[in-house]
Amino acid sequence: SGHVQLLPPQNVTLLSKDFAMILTWAPGEGSPPDVTYTVRYERQDRLDKWMKVPHCKNIPRSFCNLTCALSSLYVKVRARVKAVWGRSRSPWVKSQFKDYYSDVELAPPVLTLNVGENSIHVSASFPLPTCVENLTWKYDLNLWEVGSEDKKKYEGYFRKDTVTINTTALRGNYCFSARALYESINLKHSEFSQPVCVLLNHKG
Repeated sequence: SGHVQLLPPQNVTLLSKDFAMILTWAPGEGSPPDVTYTVRYERQDRLDKWMKVPHCKNIPRSFCNLTCALSSLYVKVRARVKAVWGRSRSPWVKSQFKDYYSDVELAPPVLTLNVGENSIHVSASFPLPTCVENLTWKYDLNLWEVGSEDKKKYEGYFRKDTVTINTTALRGNYCFSARALYESINLKHSEFSQPVCVLLNHKG
């Protein structure tokens, strides 16, 4: 009949990772290999109005990036997902509530170094979803000589800022590392990035 008992997705979780809000789930027990999923979300201030997510309708994968589908980054939302196979539909399963603004988890920035004659220009790029580009992302930068515990800190730079460091007095191998910052209800920051090291004013 093409009508099987389709078990609902399990472990439905709304998680924030690397600047993105993502719904994840696992297939229900005994799901056919070609099962697909459809996702919707609702805002805490408009309960029972489930909004469609066009790019997560009848998808084969078990996650949906909701970041840029959300109509507000400041209102708590939750999502739900159902399995679809042929004419069968599973029941919907809901996630918990989260909001981007206070729950966003940050990823470390990627550093680009531009070494000049007597200076070095450091810029940080973030793997941001386009819809959150305008929020006030910042970063902290650390500079230290290899083998030294003593770190010079450059703090609170805006994401598009380039930090220019005078290297006239620096001799040897120096490393840079940065972390992303975001001021919401409290200050959040990512882990520091993997160090990028350069040899400065090396004679010979």
